[in-house]
Amino acid sequence: MNPEELDVPVTGGTLRVRRWPGATGPNVLAAHGITANALSWAPVADALAGRATLIAADLRGRAKSAALPGPYGLAQHADDLIAVLDHLGLDRAPIVGHSMGAFVAAVTALRHPDRVSSVLLVDGGITLQVPDGADIDAILQAVIGPAMRRLQMTFDSEQAYLDFWRVHPALAAAWSPAVRDYALRDLVGEPPALRSSCSLEAVRQDATDTLLDEQTTTAAHRIDCPATLLWCERGILDEPQGLYDETHLQAAGVDRGRLAVEKVSDVNHYTILLSDKGAGTVADHIGRLT
Repeated sequence: MNPEELDVPVTGGTLRVRRWPGATGPNVLAAHGITANALSWAPVADALAGRATLIAADLRGRAKSAALPGPYGLAQHADDLIAVLDHLGLDRAPIVGHSMGAFVAAVTALRHPDRVSSVLLVDGGITLQVPDGADIDAILQAVIGPAMRRLQMTFDSEQAYLDFWRVHPALAAAWSPAVRDYALRDLVGEPPALRSSCSLEAVRQDATDTLLDEQTTTAAHRIDCPATLLWCERGILDEPQGLYDETHLQAAGVDRGRLAVEKVSDVNHYTILLSDKGAGTVADHIGRLT
């Protein structure tokens, strides 16, 4: 079945949602990363091949939801996702989140435990290591520097924007029509001043919650529903060191009795969703959610 675009009423306006209907299985909410959009989940939806219905919002301040005003922050994203469930008439659902979206998934389960049946965290959701004593803009440059630079750039043409993406070290070897569509969903404006749709205010507030707010960074440790973490072998720039490793997870106090943990080899922070191998692995885990 073909994907659908829905506008869901939320505080301040409407949230744009992409829904990939499945033939069987659960309805699963999906939350994307801090400068991403709903189409980051398209390869996963394809890999599901009808085993579940995947429902991914453009989170407030991004892509087709860019016009939604603040307040931003992960609690607001969580409440927006519950509004999606209400709009679709769903009492409960599993939530899968990638990167910042994994923190959103955990916060949603903590704020609305009666609405979330299980959580899948994809290379996020567990406390990240950040430089001590720096302000949020310095931390953002240290953690997601290339993505932050993109938000402040303008482009002469659609092709120039795609050329910027094509040389990204994490994506150059994984370029595909799906990655192209994902990149273009973020593009707004007119030549020669095309730019990213992402609200810098939203990114800063969401990053503050994700990286510095103890209540948010520890949410995954306090949820009661079944939860799984998939972590990538490689990092944001395809570097050998990913966001997590066994030492980091141990230092973060991950309780393997409460959180199932699995390393995904040969993928980086982006290709865990945007490559055939990564999307297939995530889809297999989504297919098991209840």
